[in-house]
Amino acid sequence: MEPVTLTTDRLVLRTVDRQDTDAVYAAAQDPDIQRWTTIPSPYLQEHATGFTEQMVPDGWADGSMFTFGLFLPGPAGDLVGMLGVTRRSLGEAEVGYWGTKEHRGNGYITEAVRAAARWAFTDVGVDRLEWRAEVGNHASRAVAERAGFTVEGTLRSAINNKGVRRDCWVGSLLPSDLELPSTAPYLPARRPQGEPTAG
Repeated sequence: MEPVTLTTDRLVLRTVDRQDTDAVYAAAQDPDIQRWTTIPSPYLQEHATGFTEQMVPDGWADGSMFTFGLFLPGPAGDLVGMLGVTRRSLGEAEVGYWGTKEHRGNGYITEAVRAAARWAFTDVGVDRLEWRAEVGNHASRAVAERAGFTVEGTLRSAINNKGVRRDCWVGSLLPSDLELPSTAPYLPARRPQGEPTAG
């Protein structure tokens, strides 16, 4: 698939390439990004180069991972975060994201997640968008919940972060949550009366 560009009220979501390598490298020096995501730590210039020049274009080319840099519009075009939508199986994908330290707290990542989800549902044939984050990553969970995800529970040993297996929260967003149609019919299970919901 050819890379696409999405726009929101405040952001431009576009692929990253060689011209963005230094911005990605600088942002990824943040200890919080290295702690809570699976990027290498320490994060070296060669990691940023491999990401922007090989991993991102390869993911778009084979349709396995759609990575967007999140930029402010205009000539300066500051990088405010990264977002990826990774295909997992037929009709299913997982979203992952991080925000740059200096631009956190402005709702940019939530805005980008909503835009990317709508695109995944309408243009990529995704019927279930999953979010996972290590237990304790409250910032990621807050973004997911504000974007409309339903937190479904905790998966044991479901994330491998730098060689250590960790428990993670899992949540989902469905097309119907955004009042969009699914590509396949969805028949939710009927809950027995009195059974608690996940969350």
